[in-house]
Parts: sequence; structure tokens; C-alpha cells
Amino acid sequence: MFRPLELYIGLRYLRAKRRNQFISFISMTSMLGIVLGVTALITVLSVMNGFEKEVRERILGMASHITISGYNGPLQDWQRLDERVRKLEPRVIGAAPYIRKEAMFSAGRAVTGALVRGILPELDPEVSDVWEHMLVGDLADLRPGEFNIILGRGLARSLGVMPGDKVTMITPQASSTPAGILPRMKRFTVTGIFEVGMHEYDSALALIHIDDAAKLFRTQGGVTGLRLKLDDLYQAMPVRAQLAQALPGGYWVSDWTQRHANLFRAVKIEKTMMFLILSLIVAVAAFNIVSTLVMVVTDKQADIAILRTLGSTPASITLIFIIQGTVIGLVGVLLGAVGGISLALNVDSVVAWLEGALGMQFMPADVYYISTFPSELHWDDVGKIVAIAFGLSVLATLYPAWRASRTQPAEALRYE
Repeated sequence: MFRPLELYIGLRYLRAKRRNQFISFISMTSMLGIVLGVTALITVLSVMNGFEKEVRERILGMASHITISGYNGPLQDWQRLDERVRKLEPRVIGAAPYIRKEAMFSAGRAVTGALVRGILPELDPEVSDVWEHMLVGDLADLRPGEFNIILGRGLARSLGVMPGDKVTMITPQASSTPAGILPRMKRFTVTGIFEVGMHEYDSALALIHIDDAAKLFRTQGGVTGLRLKLDDLYQAMPVRAQLAQALPGGYWVSDWTQRHANLFRAVKIEKTMMFLILSLIVAVAAFNIVSTLVMVVTDKQADIAILRTLGSTPASITLIFIIQGTVIGLVGVLLGAVGGISLALNVDSVVAWLEGALGMQFMPADVYYISTFPSELHWDDVGKIVAIAFGLSVLATLYPAWRASRTQPAEALRYE
């Protein structure tokens, strides 16, 4: 049965005397190791959560949560499909049609390929955030029949054009002329430039009005598909399954997790491996408690023998050393949790201070599309880290405590 005596003695052994200051020093280093390990784990996982969120938002700012397209050719009568989808699934909060084709662009001597997306400017903001990332111009500048175009910043730089300049679009569709079969070409006026921070879009995407795209690519009144936005992007998979089952044949339903599965799977694997690697720091610090308690047990052989002769049971001796090691681990875990949470919530300020102090930029904006250190603290991650670190600390006390309980009073006091 637990008695205050075990707690008193266990805490007393934590305080150093002149002859065992080295043992207390090892206890302190073990505690500091746990503090650093827990702090590093919480901070790194929070930064990785922030990067994952940043990448996800930038991708989904241009890609839809769910896309419905036709199996054979363009999708006809998208308005009726929109009404039907909204009746089937109330979690759909936005829908917009689009036409997606590939084309070549030329301006002066510059030639490059890009993805062309025909959009309805009045509906596209329901499913896309590109309007929030316009550097010059506005989506409303895309008016039917005027053949205006909005380019990604990287694409505009490759072509060497600015708003007001002309670019020539060359489509894969051919036209029969007296001179023979020639590719279709059309001159567009650049009216806007956007930058979403993803190379995939900034350097290879051009936006035009959906009516201009229909004429140019001859879709015969149809569209490539219907883009949907949900109130909760994490419900994309069940909503996709429900729509695929409810809609008749002839439709292909996909969601963002399928289109970007490899990227987010790689991020998840990297986060898991980082968690395991950094957990080794905590494990090493926790098992330093083993060496600390073994030295304490060796140093306290006579004390243990006297306690046994006074009536202490092996269970009481075991509990004394478990308490000692657990207190070391508990203090280390709590300090590490406080440090990790504080650092995770202020990592941008800390990084900015370090960059100023060192006179360098860790992630230059001209090299990395994400030039800051975003951080998103997940309390379930904090709870998991604290539980694992504390569990390892308690586990590390079992063997030294068991060894102390096996001390024989006669053997320990023979040479005293």
C-alpha cells in the first residue's frame, strides 16, 4: 500500500549531498534531455503540420474538392447537373463549370506550353481562390468575345509579357485551309497576372472565359466538367462515393485526395518518420534515468538495507525508486511541453530573430515558394508526445527499482 514515507524518501534522494553531486548532475542531464526531446518533437511536428496546411490550401485554392466530368467527351447541360448535385448533397457549397485543354503560347521569340482553363468569372470564386492572388487585373476582365487572358506569374515571365501585351495561343485542333491542314491560332490580350505560390500553377496555367474556350476548342456547347466545393474538404471521399453511386452512368467523379494522393501520402510518411526519429531523443534521455537510478541504488545500498531491517517491504523499496525516476521524467516532460508549445506558437518570431541575428534567410523567397515557417499546433500531437515521453520515463525506472528491492540487508551491511 502506498504510504507518504515512500514519496518522502524518493523526493529526498533527488536532492544532492556533497558526496553524490555527480548523481544529481546525471539526473539533471536526463531531465534536460527529456525537455529538449519533447520541445523538439512538438515544435517540428507543428511546423510540419503548418507546411502541410499551407501546401494543401495552395493546391486546393486552384484545384476543386470534387470534380465531375463526362466519360465520353464534353459534359452537356452542366446547369441541370449542378441543381441535381446540390439536391443530392447539401455539403456542396459551390459549383462552377470549366473547360480544360493544353495549348502552346508564343510571344515574340518565346514559346512555351501551358494548361488552359476556361472559367465563368462570376462562378469561379465559389470553388477557387485565384481571385485572392491576383497581382494585376481581375477575373471580371475576362469577358466573352473579347479574348482576354490571365496568366500565372511564372508563365508571364517565361513569355516576357505584361498586362496589355498580346500572346498567341496555338491549339492542338487543326483547321482545313486552302494552304492545307494548319493548327488553330488565336491572339489574346493579357489582362491579369496571378501568383498562388505553387509552381505547378504559376508557371503553367492560363485562364480565359469559358465561352472563348468553347469557341476555340469546339466543345459544341459542352464543358470539361463541373468543379465542386464542400463545406468540409475532409469529407471529399465520402461525398465523392455518394455522388458516384447516386448519379447515373456517364459521369466520372473524382476528389482532391485522388489527384494529389502521392504528395499528401509523402507528407504523411515524412511526418511519421520524423516523429519516430525525434522520439529516439526522448528515448535516450529516458533511458539515462536507468543509469541514474542504478548509480543511486548502488550508492544507497546501506540505506536500503537499513530500511529493510526496519520493516520496509520490497514493494516499498521499489516504489521509492519508481517515484524518484518518475519525478525526473514528469518534470522534464512538463517543462518540454511548455517549451514546445511556446516555441510552436511563436516559431515565426523566433525564426525572424535568428535570421536577423545571423544575417541570413533560411528559406529565400526566390528559391522556395513557401518562404516562411508556418506552424499549426495540434493538441492531439501534444498529448501523444507527452504520453509517450512520460511512459518511457516510467518504464525506465522499473529495472533499477526492481534491482533495489532485491537488495539483501546482510550482504549490504557486511562491510559497513
